[in-house]
Amino acid sequence: MSEELKKEDVYGLPQLNQPAPQFTAVTTHGTKSLSDYKGKWVVLFSHPADFTPVCTTEFIAFAKRHDEFKKLNTEIIGLSIDSIFSHIAWVRNIEQNFGVKIPFPIIEDLKMDVARKYGMLQPGASDTQAVRAVFFIDPDQILRAMVYYPLSNGRSIDEFIRILQALQTSDKYGVATPENWKPGEKVIVPPPKTQKDADERVKSDYEITDWYFSKKEL
Repeated sequence: MSEELKKEDVYGLPQLNQPAPQFTAVTTHGTKSLSDYKGKWVVLFSHPADFTPVCTTEFIAFAKRHDEFKKLNTEIIGLSIDSIFSHIAWVRNIEQNFGVKIPFPIIEDLKMDVARKYGMLQPGASDTQAVRAVFFIDPDQILRAMVYYPLSNGRSIDEFIRILQALQTSDKYGVATPENWKPGEKVIVPPPKTQKDADERVKSDYEITDWYFSKKEL
């Protein structure tokens, strides 16, 4: 696509903790809808263009960690504003040159329908491409986290897995997680909401730093 984005092409960002924008799109695995994935977590990620070196490293990394995402009840979906034929050629090229098979679908988004819904079109970053964005969608199809990156820098798959583990732990146990938390580490107990609860909290067997800051083992 050579012409600059028009103002009407650029949508606002989707909202956290709101239903993720629904879509139905052609992919390298056939036509897929977001609703097909209800009951699973979804990591939807965009890349600027096929046959680009940084994106190639990311696709290889996602593919190599695919089984780890599966164990977290998570499906991966890629997207760029390229044709299905370009996607197929690129996937084949990655397998031939790097020996890595891409096991997840890649969305064709020539009309930028999905990119617009997810705020991937940002003229300040690029006039012709979707920015590097990652969206974490829970089994109820609620958007739980999103991260945007510049075109020049690759993303960390370790961090995406960590975010999924943290979100799933918070949902299961009703807790928060501290900076760079990993499974097996202590979690943060939500702060008390009344004076009485605060008085009782400091007498509890949690790891108490102060009435508002407490940790515990799971």
